[in-house]
Amino acid sequence: MLDKILSSPALLLGADVGGTNLRLGLVDGMEVVWGKRFHADFSGLCKTHPADFAWHEIIRITSAAMNEALQQFSQITAVGIGFPGFIDPNNGHVSQSPNLPGLRDVDLAGDLAKAINRPVVVENDALAAAYGEFRLAQSSTINNDLIYIGLGTGVGGGLIHANQPFAGQHGVAMEIGHLIVEPGGRTCGCGNHGCMEQYASASGVTISYAELSGQKANADEIAALAKAGDKHALAAYIMAGDKLAQGLAHILKVVDVGQVIIGGGVSQAWGLMQKTFDQRLQTDLIPVLRDKITIKISSNGDQAGIIGAALLAAI
Repeated sequence: MLDKILSSPALLLGADVGGTNLRLGLVDGMEVVWGKRFHADFSGLCKTHPADFAWHEIIRITSAAMNEALQQFSQITAVGIGFPGFIDPNNGHVSQSPNLPGLRDVDLAGDLAKAINRPVVVENDALAAAYGEFRLAQSSTINNDLIYIGLGTGVGGGLIHANQPFAGQHGVAMEIGHLIVEPGGRTCGCGNHGCMEQYASASGVTISYAELSGQKANADEIAALAKAGDKHALAAYIMAGDKLAQGLAHILKVVDVGQVIIGGGVSQAWGLMQKTFDQRLQTDLIPVLRDKITIKISSNGDQAGIIGAALLAAI
């Protein structure tokens, strides 16, 4: 593999930033030929420190990881990063990041470019993953349109329309995690109450489990408990599937797309949610759409977000 990397005349560097992890990958064609994961609890950092300090640390940690790759591989010609939050399509600024509280109108593209001495293209992490999934599946059954839903620390969404990623005029298109599915419900980092990601994300599952059981556990631990028969853990995932389908049914009434790909860490527990999800989706869809939507669980792991971010940097 190293010989293949060294012989490539041009490589793209893609980064996928999550609430607790930073993933880097070198992309050659449509393949990640080198990758590395870094533990980076940016969500915790933002929740426990002033915004200025947290932002400085985010840039320092991310640029250090990127510079490690840049020093090792001189063929890197473009750098793309998928970042959780509302990305202004006009300047690459992060307008707000509900799961990284305190960040407001920060210049991710500019600050990171200065730190690594390379131009940087920034896109919302879920939209980058949507584009990666689309490009990886172009040879299969996907046509010009698809919706991607990322179930991670929050819930992200991305739309590919007419072969192109659609960010919207203000960079908040397909922010499906902030659809209100429980009026007056749990407080969300975006400032509203009852948003989908407060129920269908990893953090949402942990909140549901804590409310039901009075105990704390992370989403992976809760999934293991659910598979072992714990009724409270199973109920937390059933709620996640129900709220996800409720929101998606409304989206599909507005954006008539036939294929939906679901990824992110929580999707690994899809078996705990699927029955409830399927039932709710069929109930809430308008009749003409029932049985016409293909739902797939991503088989690409972390690679879709990395590939999508890298390829967007090369456009």
